[in-house]
Order: sequence, then C-alpha cells, then structure tokens
Amino acid sequence: MPGVSPQEEILVKFFLGPWLIGSSLELVLMGVLSCQFVNYYNWYPDDARGLRIAVAILCLLNVLKSAECFASLWIFLINHFGDIQYDLQLSATAWWDTANPLMVAILDFYVQCYFCTRLWAVSKRWWVVTPIFILFVFALFSMVIGTYYIATLQERQVTDWFAAHLSSVFAGDLILSVTTAYFLIRTKKNVLSAQTAELIHSLIPLTFQTATPAAVVAMFNLIFSQMYRTNQPLLGYVEIAFNQVLPKVYAISMMYTLNARRAIRGRVSGSRNGSSSDGRVQPRHTNVGSFLYTVLRGLLTVGLLHYRATWN
Repeated sequence: MPGVSPQEEILVKFFLGPWLIGSSLELVLMGVLSCQFVNYYNWYPDDARGLRIAVAILCLLNVLKSAECFASLWIFLINHFGDIQYDLQLSATAWWDTANPLMVAILDFYVQCYFCTRLWAVSKRWWVVTPIFILFVFALFSMVIGTYYIATLQERQVTDWFAAHLSSVFAGDLILSVTTAYFLIRTKKNVLSAQTAELIHSLIPLTFQTATPAAVVAMFNLIFSQMYRTNQPLLGYVEIAFNQVLPKVYAISMMYTLNARRAIRGRVSGSRNGSSSDGRVQPRHTNVGSFLYTVLRGLLTVGLLHYRATWN
C-alpha cells in the first residue's frame, strides 16, 4: 500500500481483514434470518402472542446489529481509509466499537434465554434450569467487565474476561444441549402414544443441530481471543470475525428450532409428499446446519490462507 509502512500494512490485514470478512458474513446471514422471520410469521399465525413478540424483538435486534456492522465498515474503510492508527484507537474512543462485543453478548444471551425456557418446558425442574441460566448470566456479566477494560485499554484484563465469557458460553451451550436431550429421552420413554414418541424422537437430533454451530463459533472465538498472549498476538484479531458472526448463528438456531415444527409434525403425522393435513404443500427446509458449517469452514480457510500468505 503506497504511503503505508510495512508494520501498518500488516495491521490493516490483521485488523480490518477480520472486520471485513466477519461483517460480510454477518450481512449474508442476516439475509438467511430474514427468510426465517418471514416464514415464521407466515407459517405460525396462531402462536402465542408472547412468542411472536419475542421473535419480533429478535428481528429488530439483529437488524440493528447488521446496521452497526455496515456503519462500522463504512467508517473504517471509507471515512478513515488508510488511517489504521485512528481505526485502532476507535476501540477505546468510539462507543459503537467499544461496545460491539457487549452487543454480541446481549444478542447471544437473548437466544440463550429462549433455549432455557425450552429446557424448562421439557424438564419442569427449576433446579436444572437455574444453574445453566446463572452460567449464561455470568457470561454476560463477564463481557460487561471486559467492555470496561476495552475502554480503558487494559489488554491483559480484556483477554482474561473474554476467556471467562466465551468459556461460559461454550460450557453453557454444551450442558444445555445434553440436558435437553436427556429430558427428551426420559419423556419419550414415559409417553404412551407412538405419535408423541416419534415427535420427541425427532426433537432430540434437532437439539444438537441447533446448538452445535453456535458452540463451534464460540470455541473458535475463544481460541483466537487468547492469541494475544502468544508470540503472534496479531492472530488475536481473527476473533473479531467470529465475534461478528456469533449472534447471527444464535438467532438462526432459534428460528430454525421454531420453524422446524411444521416439517416435524408433517413427518410424524405420516403426510405424503410433504402435504399437511389441510392439503397445503410443506415447503422444503434447507439444512441450516450444513449451510452454517460451510460458511464457517470457508471463513476459517480464507482466514488461514490470508494470514499464511501474510507471514510468508
């Protein structure tokens, strides 16, 4: 880059690169979410008002987050094009940059609350749900503290609290999925209706399909967030890309869980050719899990090739 030192050029690739890749994927996933929101309101007009309001809030929050991603790219790449030092300072001087990880954590927590209510509906045991919910609350609280240290430029403390946050998220998602599957299996053994048992059987793999993508992204986010401690601290910026994608993966998991009810009920009722009981044709569901894995694998591959070329 003309007029830019070699050190600044490396910073551009490691800092702005993840912002660009992560925000671009975030906007792509917003398109996936938009289709899911439209399908939900078309397919489930009889859902409880509280659930429909919760979906509307989820939609609004994700639209605002996508707008923030687009505005961030504009500020970094247009308004302050070539001024990498100013872009780096924005993490402490611009509220939208400083609070970006906290925004992500709030969106994640919103979806985690939904999955906790689903576990409560399956287990009916408060002492099962409460410890998991407390773990998610701790994860959110950790990010609040981490945001304070971001604003005060205390990198070591930021790394510590990011580790606490992402570890809690990963552990909470894993425990939540296993616990939900366990109670679904228990319920299946106790039901008398074969149709109900088949319905529960279909929900068990769905539990892991919806939880795995978010857990995988959180895991990579945790790994790269700790790279600041290594002899290649610039790799720590890679976590920005995964952090941008994480709330959309959570939201897609929630919407996929809600929208899958139609197809599951159709299969359980023995409908032929995807037809529902009222004669309407069931639309095919895309495999969101496979789509997310493809996106994540592409993100990781592009990132590794990009940074390998940079170091070479």
